[in-house]
Amino acid sequence: MIETFLTALNPMLSLFSFIAIGYLLKKSGILPDGSETVLAKLETYVFFPALSFITLAENCTPENLSTHFINIALAIAATLIAISISLSLSGLFVKERGMERGVYKYALAFANSGYVGNPLVHGMYGDLMLSYYSIYCLPVSVGIYTWGLNTMIPANTKSKNVILKILNPPIVGLLAGMAAGLSGLNNYIPDFAVTTLEQLKGCMGPCAMLLAGITVASYPFKDMISDKKVYIASLLRLTLIPAVIIGCLFGIKELINLVFGLEINNTVLHLCFFSTAAPLGLNTVVFPAAYGGNPKTGASMAMISHTLCVITIPLMYALLTLIFGSPIII
Repeated sequence: MIETFLTALNPMLSLFSFIAIGYLLKKSGILPDGSETVLAKLETYVFFPALSFITLAENCTPENLSTHFINIALAIAATLIAISISLSLSGLFVKERGMERGVYKYALAFANSGYVGNPLVHGMYGDLMLSYYSIYCLPVSVGIYTWGLNTMIPANTKSKNVILKILNPPIVGLLAGMAAGLSGLNNYIPDFAVTTLEQLKGCMGPCAMLLAGITVASYPFKDMISDKKVYIASLLRLTLIPAVIIGCLFGIKELINLVFGLEINNTVLHLCFFSTAAPLGLNTVVFPAAYGGNPKTGASMAMISHTLCVITIPLMYALLTLIFGSPIII
């Protein structure tokens, strides 16, 4: 329990450091007005596409897909369940359809499975478990960069053409990465290009947290911590929603075993936990800012949920391990 808590605490403190730096730079006047829009566009048009491309190019290979087919299928089921929950609950937070409701849709459907989930998995279980987790998260990434990001694009900027409507830069990077991984072209990407993409990928998390800090500094601090809806959404994201999804996934797993005689160990439930019990994702700050919307709600969600998760992640994971045991890593 203590080890889990400390493992969760270190990345949380790092995240808060970036938020504090962004906040101080904005409050001190070092950064000019409009800097958050510039940073958001860099995230949307450079860092996100690099992240989605290199992640899919490295992990979306025929070998990985065949070896981890069951886990990927269960991850697809978990993603669809998360989206269904989001669609059911988002209207309770915001009645009117629009970007604000889209922020709640995204926040209730997707957690910060990458920047928080990756260091937690690696710190607790090492490289092999992290590779399992990266492959499990492939369907989650597809959901994020298609349905998820599209929910936060303002209606007046969406194209009537369905294809153009979903082809935002991160999705283009994702599709290109899938094509490279499945075709084997990823093996022919020059070393300097891989290095460049990895470095751009590394900018995504820190810059998103800087953006969150800059955005927080643009509003009265009292307003950022006084929205009761944000607290409710954060607690749902960190506790109830992961519990429901993991419960459904366990039921599906047992049904597969009963019908097909295919025994699946509980490791997939641990992978699901790290992808769903992380705090609210930072795209709720980046995308509204990039498309001229109000990133206040997303920044408030990021700040509050990243604070609460220092407590909820260790407690929830201790409960998961108590019920289903430790993961089996082969």
